[in-house]
Amino acid sequence: MQEQATSSLAASSRPSSSERSSSSALHVEVKEGMESDDEIRRVPEIGGEVAGASASGRNGGSVAGPVQPSAAGSRKRVRSPADKENKRLKRLLRNRVSAQQARERKKAYLIDLEARVKELETKNAELEERLSTLQNENQMLRQILKNTTAGAQDGRK
Repeated sequence: MQEQATSSLAASSRPSSSERSSSSALHVEVKEGMESDDEIRRVPEIGGEVAGASASGRNGGSVAGPVQPSAAGSRKRVRSPADKENKRLKRLLRNRVSAQQARERKKAYLIDLEARVKELETKNAELEERLSTLQNENQMLRQILKNTTAGAQDGRK
């Protein structure tokens, strides 16, 4: 009698298959060639990849990670120390690669800035030389104008 109560209690705490299929969060249609609910919920082996997962271990589909039904609701799966260490090492590697890429971008940016500084310094020197030439020419023309206007006024008197 107690076994029946326990099994009915366990059955009542989990939604029936019709309730699961009506729920929008867990709705998965089973068609030919698609994975069943059990295959979707299967936890992959350490170091192995789930079929359909990308090389980085991320799944492109909309189905979240493995769902483990429990009476108390959804809980996170407890990770083994090997999983934690593997995850930490992957994170460290990603950080190293990202830092190296950032250093390379910074170096390329600085090289570009240095080239631009040289280009602008050259252009600035050319413009300063042109300015000096034009100022000298302007001063000579003013002197010529002053002399010609002074000579023209002397001729009228």
